[in-house]
Amino acid sequence: MTPDLFSHAPDDSARGGPNADTLGPGAFVLRGFALERLAALQADIDAVIAQAPLRHWLTPGGKRMSVAMTNCGDVGWISDRMGYRYGTHDPLSKQRWPRMPASFARLARDAAQAAGYPDFAPDACLINRYTLDARLTLHQDRDERELGAPIVSVSLGLPAIFLWGGLQRGARTRKVRLEPGDVVVWGGQSRLAYHGIASVEGSFDANAVRFNLTLRKAR
Repeated sequence: MTPDLFSHAPDDSARGGPNADTLGPGAFVLRGFALERLAALQADIDAVIAQAPLRHWLTPGGKRMSVAMTNCGDVGWISDRMGYRYGTHDPLSKQRWPRMPASFARLARDAAQAAGYPDFAPDACLINRYTLDARLTLHQDRDERELGAPIVSVSLGLPAIFLWGGLQRGARTRKVRLEPGDVVVWGGQSRLAYHGIASVEGSFDANAVRFNLTLRKAR
């Protein structure tokens, strides 16, 4: 997989637009990029969850994840005692994952294009729901066969502190505040950068949550 990692890197002139913050080579935060689409995205998130309910995966070591997750698209990301992997069917219902809403695919394509990655066509979308006590430790997205394609991550709901690291776990980590409507896109030399969520910001309201869409080319 590694030889293709840099084959689709953006050219040096790609900066993600005037409202983009640069995280690293080929990695950007597109500020407010999805702001006008949030209502439609949330409606489609709710429709997916109605078909494939959120659940807390177990890590291979048996630890329950604090982030609740589900999937849509051709394949979905799965974690259990057997390991991390993609599968075509929901292990709970034994049905195929719901189809990816057109609004998700369109936003992913538009954001990737703005960040210098043309023709991005995701086949998997992981939906994450964060409550105030949820965290996501530093990790790499490396379960995909196609490491040459970028990752597009969309924020909805409560703000969060995003962790952005380097290609080694021990590299220096930046804290980046993400607001609803912000979209993070990374690929090329930054495709295997460590990242995570340190905290979610908001009042102690049981109905106040953060949603995140992570769109990838997995197969």
